[in-house]
Amino acid sequence: MNETIEYNMTPRELLKSGAAEMHIELDDAQLDKFEAFTALLLEWNQKFNITRIVDPHEIVIRHYLDSLSLLNFVKIPTGSRLIDIGTGGGMPGIPLKIAVPDLQLTLLDSVKKKLTFAEVAAAELGLSDVETLHARAEDAGQDRKYRERYHFAVSRAVARLNLLAELCIPFCKIGGKFIAYKGPEGEAEIELARKALKSLEGEVVKVHKFTLPHSDAERTLIVIKKVQRTHPMFPRKPGIPAKNPL
Repeated sequence: MNETIEYNMTPRELLKSGAAEMHIELDDAQLDKFEAFTALLLEWNQKFNITRIVDPHEIVIRHYLDSLSLLNFVKIPTGSRLIDIGTGGGMPGIPLKIAVPDLQLTLLDSVKKKLTFAEVAAAELGLSDVETLHARAEDAGQDRKYRERYHFAVSRAVARLNLLAELCIPFCKIGGKFIAYKGPEGEAEIELARKALKSLEGEVVKVHKFTLPHSDAERTLIVIKKVQRTHPMFPRKPGIPAKNPL
C-alpha cells in the first residue's frame, strides 16, 4: 500500500498534532529537540546514508510518530531502563528519550557509523543517561552487564519475530517487556514465533494494530512479557539465529 502523508502543516505542527492524537504531550522544548534532530539527520545523511527517508514531513510520520506510538499503549514508569536493539540512526530510542526524559536508554547497533550518529545526536540534543553500544545483539545478550537488565527492549529492525525474539528477550528482566514494531502483517508472525517464544520464556500479552496519525501507514506493536529467566544458551552465537531461526 502507498502511504499518504499530510502536507498542510509544518513538520513541527504535524508532530505536535500527531503526538496529541496518541495522547502524548510534547512541549516547545521537546519540539525544538525533534527539529534539531531532523537537521542533524539530514546533515549526516548526505555523507552516511543514515535513512532513506529525507522529507521532513515523512521523517515526522515514519520515524518520530512511529517511534512514539509505543507510549500510546505501554506505560513507561519513571527511571525505566530501555534498550533499543538495531537502533540504526537512533529510532525508536531517541524519540522515546525526548518524550520521556528520565528514561535510561541504551542504543545498540552493529553498524558503527549509524551508532556514531546516534551518539552525536544524543549529545547535541542534551540527552543524559544515553549509552551507545557497538556490538552484535548475540554477543551483548550474553554479557552480564546487559543480560536481563532492562525493563523494556524494543526493536524496529526488519526481521521476523522469531529471530527478533532471540535477539531481544535475553536483555529483559523477568517481568520486563520486549516490544516489536511491525507493519500491517506483523500479527501473522506471532504464530510462526510460538516455538521461539516458548524457548525464550516470552509470552505475547498484547497486540496493538493502528494507523499512524495524519497518514494511512498501518502499524502493529507486539508486546511480549518475559515470564522466566531465558536459558543461558540463548542468544546463540552471532549469525546462527539468522541462519537457523528458532
